Amino acid sequence: MLAPYACDAAATRGRRYPEQPAPTRTDFQRDRDRIVHSTAFRRLVYKTQVFLNHEGDLFRTRLTHSLEVAQLARSLARALQLNEDLVETIALAHDLGHTPFGHAGQDELNECMRLRQRGGFEHNLQSLRVVDELEERYPEYNGLNLCFETREGILKHCSRADALRLESTDPGGVGQRFLKRWQPSLEAQLCNLADEIAYNAHDIDDGFRSGLITLNQLENVALFQRFRQSAQSEHPSLSAPGASRRLMYEAIRRMLSAQVYDVIAATQAAIGRAKLTKPDDVRYAGPLVQFHADMRQASGELKAFLLKQLYRHPQVMQTTQEAKTVVKDLFDAYLNAPAEMQAGFAARAMADECSGTSDIADALRARVVADYIAGMTDRFAAREHARLTGRQLLL
Repeated sequence: MLAPYACDAAATRGRRYPEQPAPTRTDFQRDRDRIVHSTAFRRLVYKTQVFLNHEGDLFRTRLTHSLEVAQLARSLARALQLNEDLVETIALAHDLGHTPFGHAGQDELNECMRLRQRGGFEHNLQSLRVVDELEERYPEYNGLNLCFETREGILKHCSRADALRLESTDPGGVGQRFLKRWQPSLEAQLCNLADEIAYNAHDIDDGFRSGLITLNQLENVALFQRFRQSAQSEHPSLSAPGASRRLMYEAIRRMLSAQVYDVIAATQAAIGRAKLTKPDDVRYAGPLVQFHADMRQASGELKAFLLKQLYRHPQVMQTTQEAKTVVKDLFDAYLNAPAEMQAGFAARAMADECSGTSDIADALRARVVADYIAGMTDRFAAREHARLTGRQLLL
């Protein structure tokens, strides 16, 4: 049963290219299936979350992260009577445009594009570009031809300049809300918060598994420490020297549950205050999917801890710098020698509109190069860098 303000697949704003409905699946279910079968989705298994692919088999990747976000999002959606199929679809697609090497790759690719005044690079916008343009699966059009609601949920962030560009080619489309300062659907808002909850929890786990974070350090994180103590109180065996892994799992499980229940309660209260009666009412309300204030503060303290103790740990920073070098060198190499890219991208980069010396041609060529690099897995990017430069980094 859907709430009256939930997105209903039967009332979707539709696809860019009209299609006949499927006999056994809703439009949002079809979107999910198209994403799962896409090339970009399969690549996520070899794309970094925090730790590079070669650093261990059990660390999260973009794929496992996306699955964890989808699980949390569906649980929240069911409790809030929102559209589970839509939140799962958005969750599975939200990182399709992420570069190799996690945020290090994105930051460097953004810098490469920005220095050449080519508009920068942002992975949310690239995820939309993947599903709208870069996937090549159908004879009639580029992209996956997803529903408006799915595409809007994928585009979590967007600068005004990018929103204006989207609006110029697709009036009233997914860029409009950034110009009007409207809110996205509750399903999209829910995925945003589920993403945050998921990566905070699994980054603690991966950081502990790697040895870069210790249980002693986590004593200073109130949110985690509360559930660690309750777990040890109920299960004294978890205090034994050899039970640290089991203790970590139990504390994280309890922390996740508490955050989920907090979001449900806080969001139900916010929806009640907003007096929503239909999906469009969501657009004109403030953000509604939220934590209570105390949980938001505690979550912020956890994020600050992870930033200082994990993301900026010297060992992580060393690989981060090497990753940036790989991305920069690849960008320069392909820009100067487009034929070094795979055939389809090389052809695009050397097409008539990209082959001149005008600013427009330079910008188009740079965008093709960014598309190519963003689609790489960690290990393919490292191998390409070794092939083109003769130096082995991150291998």
